[in-house]
Amino acid sequence: MENSYIDVKNKLDKGLTFKVSRFKEIIKKTKPHKHDEYYEMIFLSEGEGFHCIESEKYMVSTPELYLLKPGQLHFWQFTSIPKGFVIIFNAREFNPVNEKILIDLLRKTDDITRLRFEPGKFPMYLLEDIFNEYQLNSQYSKDIIHGLLKALLGKLLQINAQNPASTNQPQPIYDRFMMLLVKECPQLHKVNQFADLLNTTPQNLNTICRRHTGKSASEIITNQLLLEAKRYILHTDNTINEIAEILSFTDTSNFVKFFKRHENSTPIQFRNKYFQ
Repeated sequence: MENSYIDVKNKLDKGLTFKVSRFKEIIKKTKPHKHDEYYEMIFLSEGEGFHCIESEKYMVSTPELYLLKPGQLHFWQFTSIPKGFVIIFNAREFNPVNEKILIDLLRKTDDITRLRFEPGKFPMYLLEDIFNEYQLNSQYSKDIIHGLLKALLGKLLQINAQNPASTNQPQPIYDRFMMLLVKECPQLHKVNQFADLLNTTPQNLNTICRRHTGKSASEIITNQLLLEAKRYILHTDNTINEIAEILSFTDTSNFVKFFKRHENSTPIQFRNKYFQ
């Protein structure tokens, strides 16, 4: 009988309360797990795929941040090589008397799970400085890192405040479309199917999508369908025939042609590229 327990990971070596590293630039099969009594800040500058946190499924859209609290369950399903930084720490890292401002800033991020950055706003310079200082590990490195963390948390809160959730306003069609895309794709493949659900026309949906992304609704749906395909190819042991059926293709040959047209490789070649 397989182990039915959820893994609880501790990425902090014994005695450590803080760690920063580059995000592993690999694609591998992952399974749901929890973190043991520590926070994890994940900054992604590149990568595609999915990130599941508890019951929520997010489509990775870099550059972005994920902030995981102690005990939260999550797992990744990357479909392209990720790049970025991971900062891990627990509450014992900070002095509650001398570092009240830093602790207060951290508490104010409690309502942030995911934060997307506009082009040019990703705090790469702060992340590089924190990482380099952690590697240096000199007499004053901890003080310098904590100062940089204050600046980083302040920057995150500033960006978050500039993009408040408009809960009292009707949700824009584009946002509803993107939510439907994650929920309904791959069962739905066509623009008119999504337009019907959004009570608009395919032409209007295309116009809205081009205004937001420069891409048509059809191109966005295709990209989502490719992400779903890569997810099953890389993170399950399903056969290509089974994946074609899951993705609602009429037959396997149509799925293979679709995938090869957009990825210049067959699904089997794509799988073998990462798992030889």
